Amino acid sequence: MIVLGIETSCDETGAALVRDDGHVLADVVESQIASHAPFGGVVPEVASRDHVRNVGPVVRAALAEAGMKIDDVDAIAVTARPGLVGALLVGVQIAKGIALAAEKPLIGVDHLVGHLLAVFLRHPLTEARAVPEFPFVALLASGGHTAIYRVDGPDPSQCTELGATRDDAAGEAFDKVAKLLGLGYPGGPEIDRRALLGDPSRVKLRTPMPSSLEMSFSGLKSQVARWVEEQGALTEGAVNDACAAFQATATSTLADKLVRAARQENVTAVVLGGGVAANRELRQRVHDLAGKCGISAFVPPVACCTDNAAMIAYAGAMRLRRGETDGWNLNATSRTSLPRKTRKGRGAR
Repeated sequence: MIVLGIETSCDETGAALVRDDGHVLADVVESQIASHAPFGGVVPEVASRDHVRNVGPVVRAALAEAGMKIDDVDAIAVTARPGLVGALLVGVQIAKGIALAAEKPLIGVDHLVGHLLAVFLRHPLTEARAVPEFPFVALLASGGHTAIYRVDGPDPSQCTELGATRDDAAGEAFDKVAKLLGLGYPGGPEIDRRALLGDPSRVKLRTPMPSSLEMSFSGLKSQVARWVEEQGALTEGAVNDACAAFQATATSTLADKLVRAARQENVTAVVLGGGVAANRELRQRVHDLAGKCGISAFVPPVACCTDNAAMIAYAGAMRLRRGETDGWNLNATSRTSLPRKTRKGRGAR
């Protein structure tokens, strides 16, 4: 089966064609970074307007890249949750229009499930690599979500949350710390680049919630904010040291909790997903720590970590395999279908 996937959950407009065995036939992403950079973050109304302009050309570009027509597609999959509701509505409405006009099944996909299954994608321009078997434990870390799941299968009902952030998501913390250090938006890639040039031992940061699978990145961000206040004017070297210290603390926290969760669940495979999974240091830490514990680590290609439509198409293909489709009443919502356990905020549980 070949599925056309459409992704408009935040600030990336994506369309892709993917076979149900994970082979990516086309994957087109139109970034909105230039539109949001002047504001230091994603502006929902701007994102929605850009999706309206971009989604038609992006879908046509994906079909052209695959050398296909819409008649060659077996179903239309679209991100319906969670995300910015206005942005999601653009994708859902165009997916409905295409599915209705082409008489194809319509499939709504949970964006987070897409990230959890992105490890199964096979891009033609990347080298062949192994993929995990179920069950595995996955860390999903992005700008809006950070959680650890036990994944027993591709259906949301087969995913169990083992721990999540009580406040800021990891990617959100990267962007906020970058702003504190005057590095602009998006901050994650710049922190990763500068961390290579700095010495993490020169900035002392405490590891948040070290004894739990739950996480907190707001306090880590606040530690950096206090350090910046104490320093006054920052030199280039000081900024690099702060990037190195923050990244080392954040990535070691994520890697430690992921591998600890796998050992707790007696699972021999861990998976990374989400935009933060593109971080160089996190990828290396997970590989190294998992290897020491006899656990196999699986990390998608960088292009499959950030928001993309290929993962949405594949997750849609998995639903189609199970005989699941949606009707014309499919709607957008900011809530994930994955079960939640971790409560937001401070205090004992």
